[in-house]
Amino acid sequence: DQLVESGGGSVQAGESLRLSCAASGYTATVSCMGWFRQAPGKSREGVATIDSDGDTTYADSVSGRFTISKDTASDTLYLQMNNLKPEDTAMYYCAASPYYYGMNPSNYDYWGQGTQVTVSS
Repeated sequence: DQLVESGGGSVQAGESLRLSCAASGYTATVSCMGWFRQAPGKSREGVATIDSDGDTTYADSVSGRFTISKDTASDTLYLQMNNLKPEDTAMYYCAASPYYYGMNPSNYDYWGQGTQVTVSS
């Protein structure tokens, strides 16, 4: 089992990106999966989560712009990011939590290596 992110890149403000996470063995078995991000000099923060029932939560800073989804058939987690802003610049990580829910990174046991998103103004 592993988590492998892709889809990051460098874009202009207002543009979109879709991140993917190949989540072999996770999407149908864990309680919750999520996207987190970490900017230089800052702590890791939750961006969006989706639980086993498909219920989603979003950080206030991305609500209305980002959409998290999962495809259990292909074991893939997605993050559609629209209207990107320079403050969205960070390394984005996919994570899985076997037992817990929510935005606290400490609740997530499994992590990918991350994909860089850079948004210029």
